[in-house]
Amino acid sequence: MIFVDSSVWINYFNDIPCPEVEKLDASLGITPVAIGDLILTEVLQGFRSDHDFKTAKELLISLIIFNILDTTLALKSAENFRFLRKKGITIRKTVDIVIATFCIENDLPLLSLDKDFQPFHAHLSLKEAL
Repeated sequence: MIFVDSSVWINYFNDIPCPEVEKLDASLGITPVAIGDLILTEVLQGFRSDHDFKTAKELLISLIIFNILDTTLALKSAENFRFLRKKGITIRKTVDIVIATFCIENDLPLLSLDKDFQPFHAHLSLKEAL
């Protein structure tokens, strides 16, 4: 199973080629693909046309969707942020901290284009899906 971040989905739906989009495209229908509820929101809110929104929604809700934030994960996310900050690394977006922590805690490889996940790969055992 791979967990796919919004950065990859945005390129996928905008037909922007890159290795991560190729990996996603090759995985659909073959390997279980998962997203989180926050990613579902991030991706779908970006569509301007009703037709594109409906098409994307149908695809995304056919995937494995995790509700990713609860009290335990919120606390672990804060701990991970503080751990990285002590190393001089500040993650810009709280949602990225939550996504990375969810993947770490559930041993899910993350497919992403977002560089904010690199410190999680380097220092907190986040697996890469590519």
